[in-house]
Amino acid sequence: MMELFFLKEKFGYAGNEEEIKMLRIQSITASYGKIQALRGVSLHVSPGDIVTLIGANGAGKTTILNTISGLVTAQSGKILFADQNIIGLSPENIVRLGISQVPEGRQIFAPLSVIDNLLLGAYPRYRRKTKQQIYSELDSIFEIFPVLKERRKQLAGTLSGGEQQMLAIGRGLMSKPKLLLLDEPSMGLAPMIVSEIFEIIKSLRERGTTILLVEQNARAALGIADRGYVLETGTIVLQGSASELMENQEVKRAYLGKGYKEVWE
Repeated sequence: MMELFFLKEKFGYAGNEEEIKMLRIQSITASYGKIQALRGVSLHVSPGDIVTLIGANGAGKTTILNTISGLVTAQSGKILFADQNIIGLSPENIVRLGISQVPEGRQIFAPLSVIDNLLLGAYPRYRRKTKQQIYSELDSIFEIFPVLKERRKQLAGTLSGGEQQMLAIGRGLMSKPKLLLLDEPSMGLAPMIVSEIFEIIKSLRERGTTILLVEQNARAALGIADRGYVLETGTIVLQGSASELMENQEVKRAYLGKGYKEVWE
């Protein structure tokens, strides 16, 4: 009951205790021109969970995140965030509702400083917060990413790949999201840095951020996730708890590969 009360107070959720979901995607389809990218996709994310989407390149994982964020418009179906259908809303308004996306490839602003990149992440909140309040919230980002505090005046383009990924996540967090969408956070990073990034993702959940994670490294993703979905050619073909997917023979064969038991602890 306390979780239901929390949802009603923080998110305006009106459902009953058995129906609590922060995000519900119901039978959405989406296309790029004549190419159908999503075919009747349905999934849900509960508050406080890490949910991962795994699948081959071109399966539709990023398209799901972009459709949630309003960068791609669903042609049919519903995307319900705290009971509100957000299809048709602008990306800016979706961020204001509490959804923030950290894009594939990081897409930081290389010529700007670390602090300026972080402040840009808070842009949708400038109407409601003073500049001083937003600057004070940098401390919480620096607590999660101490290296960014050390590099705060440095140009973002001069950071290492791992530091740039931390900056991209920190920029996403500056909008104070209820739901954080992470797209391939391990891309191009050394294994040791990947492990550090995934530990940070786990800590974000412990701080109260709900996460929908797209990740090519299925072992790493399932190692920290509560639940997962497997996509093939725009369709969800399998879903379950992370442990169930980890033990599924088809998932092992197609996505986990040799040494699949070596998950992140």
